[in-house]
Amino acid sequence: MPTRTTETARVPEDISGRQRRVPVGGITWRHTFRALRHRNYRLFFWGQLVSLIGTWMQQTAMSWYVYEITNSKLLLGTVAAVGSAPMMLFSIWGGALADLYPKRSILLFTQSAQMTCAFLLAAGAWAGFATPIFIIVIAALNGVAMGFDMPTRQAFTVEMTSREDLLNAISLNSSIVNGARVVGPSVAGLLIAAVGVAMCFFLNGVTFIAVIAGLLMMCLPPFHRPKQVVSAREHAWNGVLYSVKHPRVRTILLLFLAVGIFGWSYAVLMPAFARDVLGRGANGYGGLMSASGTGALVGALVVATWGHLIAPRKLALGGVWLFSAALLAISFTRNFPLALLFLFAAGFGMLLFFSTSNTVLQTIVPDEMRGRVMGVWSLVFGAMIPLGSLEAGAVAHWLGTCFALAFGAIICAVSALVTLFVIRRREAQNAT
Repeated sequence: MPTRTTETARVPEDISGRQRRVPVGGITWRHTFRALRHRNYRLFFWGQLVSLIGTWMQQTAMSWYVYEITNSKLLLGTVAAVGSAPMMLFSIWGGALADLYPKRSILLFTQSAQMTCAFLLAAGAWAGFATPIFIIVIAALNGVAMGFDMPTRQAFTVEMTSREDLLNAISLNSSIVNGARVVGPSVAGLLIAAVGVAMCFFLNGVTFIAVIAGLLMMCLPPFHRPKQVVSAREHAWNGVLYSVKHPRVRTILLLFLAVGIFGWSYAVLMPAFARDVLGRGANGYGGLMSASGTGALVGALVVATWGHLIAPRKLALGGVWLFSAALLAISFTRNFPLALLFLFAAGFGMLLFFSTSNTVLQTIVPDEMRGRVMGVWSLVFGAMIPLGSLEAGAVAHWLGTCFALAFGAIICAVSALVTLFVIRRREAQNAT
């Protein structure tokens, strides 16, 4: 059986100065999951897998429920926007806290808060007081918790594994997110048809127990808080300045924002696309979301296994262009099986970009800045969802769902092309 070893890369990390170790030698699927050799990461992996299935069940059920009781595409985008907007306000502070306090303690708090929100949604749906306003309020509270959770969880990955296994761990993180996207929407579609949306919300709350238990079972070294020589506000602001001034970080974040606003928002339109364009019900909607998740899951496993063999630029930009082409094709199809195929390709391409850009960000910055940089990443993520949701909902409302999908695809492709020109110009300037 081929073996896999590591060697020191010829080019050191361009910021931290630490040399990078990457896998070489024979490639087998056995090594796809090598980050699971770390006990702490195994606990995190399985707990997150269970919890994320519940999360996708809830997101699917919430979108369907909102569209069912309001019949408004604009409100679909509004709910998604309000649920993500708090991340713009709190992710910077979340990233700063992740550099100053034990990350596990922060995650225990944020996961418990999200569990509470899920149970409140379930109670509202069962008792009949889950109005659009109630759902928006709960979504906002959940977004606040996510603002602190996301940068902490991203920065925590290297502590659970190692720098050598960081690329693999991040890809596996993407695989469980998208594996959950395969299972969660499908289960949600069945549950909505059989027992209603309230059960989806309740089961999501139950699944948080798995990740909380995993965090409590971890064996971590004692946390040593760094000496804070500046104020908390300045500490957080330094992360923003670093991200803006560093050319590679800035380029990645800008492309991430553009693709997120005009591309990732396609998921918001899937309930309307399933019902109004394809003439399908809840099960059809769940199938569409699962097809996208399946493509992303396959993409995550491909990156985990062979990602280090391909230049990050080719992997990321190629992923954007594949996603754009698939999304454009979706906008023209009226055939359900073809829509599933194109959504599979879209999920695959989107994952190539998201996973690669996340990995590059975490590997080019020094350890002491990782939490704050991922806070900025979470800020961008938090901005792109509400802005993208509002953009997609408004364009679909005035010009139609299919036009909104095609418009987003074209903007994503052009953004990737502009990014390539910027990178080549910077390289030409550095060479002179």
